[in-house]
Amino acid sequence: MSIPADLKYTESHEWVRTEADGTLTVGITDHAQEALGDIVFLELPASGRAIKAGDAVAVIESVKAASDIYAPVSGEILESNHAIESTPEQVNGAPYETWLFKIKPAEGASLERLIDAAGYGKAIGA
Repeated sequence: MSIPADLKYTESHEWVRTEADGTLTVGITDHAQEALGDIVFLELPASGRAIKAGDAVAVIESVKAASDIYAPVSGEILESNHAIESTPEQVNGAPYETWLFKIKPAEGASLERLIDAAGYGKAIGA
C-alpha cells in the first residue's frame, strides 16, 4: 500500500498536498479507495463554498458503500476536479494523482490536525 511521504493525511483518509501558493489539494488515500472498492460516483463541492475543518464537503460512492469526504481545514473551496465526475474510477487507479478539490485555507487555519505518512501508516496498521 502506498503512503507518499510528501503528503499529509487525515484520520478520515484524505490526503493533503500544500501547494507553493499556500493552497491545499485534497484527495483520498490508497487505503480509502481500496476499502471502498470500485468507485462509481463522486459529488464534489462547488467553488466558493466556505467550509470548516471536519465538514462533510463531498460524497464518494462505490459498489460497496457511500462515504463522505471531509474538509481537512477551514477555508474556501477554490476548485473541484469536475473532470473526474464522469470517470470516477480514476480514483481507484491513481489515488494520489487524482485530486478531488482545492482549498484556500482560512486566515490562521491550523494544519496541526494533519498527520504525516508514518503516523498515517501506523493509524491504518500498514
